[in-house]
Amino acid sequence: MLLDMTLGARPAGRTALTARWIVAHRDGHHRLLENGEVVFEADRILHVGRQFEGEVARRIDLGEVLISPGLIDLDALSDLDTTVLGVDCGPAWAKGRVWPEDYVRRGPYEMYAPGELAFQKRFAFAQLLCNGITSALPIASLFYREWGETVAEFEAAAEAAGELGLRVWLGPAYRSGGMVCTAPGVLAARFDEARGLAGLDDAIAFVRAQAGRYGGLIQGMLAPDRVETCTETLLTQTMAAARDLNVPVRLHMAQGKMERDTVQTLYGTTAPEWLASFGALNDRLIAPHATFATEDDLQLYADHGVTVAHCPLVFARSGAMLRSFGRLRRMGINIGMGTDTAPPDMVLNMAVGVMMARMAGDSIPDAAPEHLFDAATLGGAAALGRSDLGRLEPGAKADIAVFDMQDGLMAPRVDPVRTLILGATGRVTRAVFVDGRLSMLDGQVAGLDMAAARVRAQAQFEGLRAKYPDRTWGHPPIEEIFPPAYPSWADPV
Repeated sequence: MLLDMTLGARPAGRTALTARWIVAHRDGHHRLLENGEVVFEADRILHVGRQFEGEVARRIDLGEVLISPGLIDLDALSDLDTTVLGVDCGPAWAKGRVWPEDYVRRGPYEMYAPGELAFQKRFAFAQLLCNGITSALPIASLFYREWGETVAEFEAAAEAAGELGLRVWLGPAYRSGGMVCTAPGVLAARFDEARGLAGLDDAIAFVRAQAGRYGGLIQGMLAPDRVETCTETLLTQTMAAARDLNVPVRLHMAQGKMERDTVQTLYGTTAPEWLASFGALNDRLIAPHATFATEDDLQLYADHGVTVAHCPLVFARSGAMLRSFGRLRRMGINIGMGTDTAPPDMVLNMAVGVMMARMAGDSIPDAAPEHLFDAATLGGAAALGRSDLGRLEPGAKADIAVFDMQDGLMAPRVDPVRTLILGATGRVTRAVFVDGRLSMLDGQVAGLDMAAARVRAQAQFEGLRAKYPDRTWGHPPIEEIFPPAYPSWADPV
């Protein structure tokens, strides 16, 4: 039984996991194997198929479960999500999502202490594991930061990922500028290129120092923040450094009206067209979210091998959508999946992705659940240049998610993959192995009390929320920035 295994440890010898269903991989494609088994030893898969004929140290019958390759999250929240505060409380300039000019003059400050920054990443990494995610590229907001992310907090993030057993691509976010609210509804870009280049230097040093730690669980990436906060010099040097380091670059662009208007004002073009003009589009680039991409933008992505990180849930909450998943697939654009919000539920994101695509006009076959599943596994692996991830086949990494198909609220069951995506959430994740290590079992991870962490996370979030007036235009009280859905019982009629 899985309960007999040590949480947080890699079992000695060969382990065979048998199950009713397995998403196996053969001849370049996922295939559904019924009544089969997966055998792994150390960090590698040895066998996927019918019963293994060799010797094993243990054979565990998991019963009515779906054994899946671990999910890959290209835009994984490593934050206590601040975006959810702004979805129903806008506009952004009036709700602390754009710094007012007087706050900038006084000097932005870190709204979390170093220990709080370290905790939130550890807590977020544990949540990723609890949702079947085994590989992640973390993302966090810079709105509550003094400027960019720091090497010290990412050193703590590397320790957290290594200790919890999560495969990560890490690099502190940096930027050359930001948007400032100069009057109600009036936004202007302000740049400090030297500061951006210093952030890039720090990120390069971090990647060189940390990549390969914890048996390869820690890898590097370069993460310029958002396209409208970057300069041509910063992005040109980022792409050169990524080539030298052999790491991916993640840059958010073609994702919103503020970005579109700002880039048009600054450069007279869209963000993808701007990057293409100085040779910054290539197959290392992972670009969330493409919700505001034009036809020409998408063709540039296709021509240059750019991966789109599709995060349907966070955009559906505000009424925006990718137009469309099927269209990008037909154009040959590689699509990976991201969560970019809390909870980091990739199963729910796949479900919303199916519905979003069909609402955008894709046919049922074009937006089939298995295509979203491919994006959350094979698409992510392709973006990272890792043919040993996102699949269950001999030689691949032993990154495995186990989904419970006997959940009492998930019935009747049809096809297991369709049932998982359209009838469940990540809460049916029963166990996760990363690099052959049992990293999560029944909602628990090694080295973190999840119940206590949940209480601490809420208290920390409330502390951040209380500081919103400092960085909101006019500095209104918190009750005005984020009014409740219903009036308080105590309010006069």
